[in-house]
Amino acid sequence: MLVARSVTLFVLAALFEIGGAWLVWQGVRENRGWILVGAGAVALGLYGFVATLQPQGDFGRILAAYGGVFVAGSLAWAAVADGYRPDRFDIAGALVCLVGMAVIMYAPRGH
Repeated sequence: MLVARSVTLFVLAALFEIGGAWLVWQGVRENRGWILVGAGAVALGLYGFVATLQPQGDFGRILAAYGGVFVAGSLAWAAVADGYRPDRFDIAGALVCLVGMAVIMYAPRGH
């Protein structure tokens, strides 16, 4: 149950962080307006809050593991939102990152 909650929180955090960064990018780089930049800033703040809800209490471990989720999530976001097509190396790299995330977060530890 804790693993399912943790994975759900990682996915939610990824949506807020990647979505927030994408909104800022759209507002600034694509000249789509400051409302998108503001919405992106709010989403990025929500990402920071969601990360604190992880059942684990180790900031460094959670943030390191989230990096793997961020890599895979960013490629997925780009595919859906921007039509980017990841190649086999993108996919292989994302899978390596997700395996690393799982080892960091969910490997059995003796405590």
